[in-house]
Amino acid sequence: MTVKELIDSNLFELINAGGELGREIKKPFCCDLLSIAMGKATEGCAWVTVMGNMNTLAVASLADAACVVMAEGAVLDEMAVKKAVDQEITVLKTELPIFDAALLIYQKLSHDESHL
Repeated sequence: MTVKELIDSNLFELINAGGELGREIKKPFCCDLLSIAMGKATEGCAWVTVMGNMNTLAVASLADAACVVMAEGAVLDEMAVKKAVDQEITVLKTELPIFDAALLIYQKLSHDESHL
């Protein structure tokens, strides 16, 4: 599944469409501790978190995440939204708990793979 396909699924609300909408999402990743996310988030992941600040976007960029999903109603602060736009990072949001949001992504990935 690509980032654009995740956006088009309408599972989550779009905050910012980044520059790599055709990028493949490999798996969901859940973590709210930035130091762990820096070392454990894998390239191409859809990172689900409640951390809505500029540091989250810096870690997403460093980890080469495909997109960030803000869960549990968490929002990016104004400066972080500007950074997402400037750095072309795709950010989505949902009211769902972190696990449920990641599960939806996982199920969508699994469904898409079963049709190959």
